[in-house]
Amino acid sequence: MDHKALAMEMRGLREQVTGITDTAVVAADGLLIAADTADSIDPEGLAAIAAAGLGLARRTAEVTGRGTLRQTVAYGSHGCAAFYAVGETALMVVLGDEGIDMNRLHEEARPTLTRIDSILTVPAKASVASAPKTGVV
Repeated sequence: MDHKALAMEMRGLREQVTGITDTAVVAADGLLIAADTADSIDPEGLAAIAAAGLGLARRTAEVTGRGTLRQTVAYGSHGCAAFYAVGETALMVVLGDEGIDMNRLHEEARPTLTRIDSILTVPAKASVASAPKTGVV
């Protein structure tokens, strides 16, 4: 996995949308892949909670016939937390302050999520393609 490219995508989203305070990319099982968070945020704890929440939201969308989950947002008195599905195997968490423009975030997140999905899935495809041939038939 190209961690530098992943960090650039996370940082790029933060630069495009005023009000983003923290970002993280998390495997669907809750393992942290990458984080750009303040010292006051526990990225491992955020990863675990985000994965659980996204799993619940996915299941809710499924059983209510709402289709494939794209995102869920939790609003608090000091800002919000947006959780975006990245394919079927990961998610991105975006934390924002009270002034974040959620419409802009949703708009800018779509292409970022597509690129992050590509970054996360390229190594698996590349490793299969570059695996040495064993000669076993």
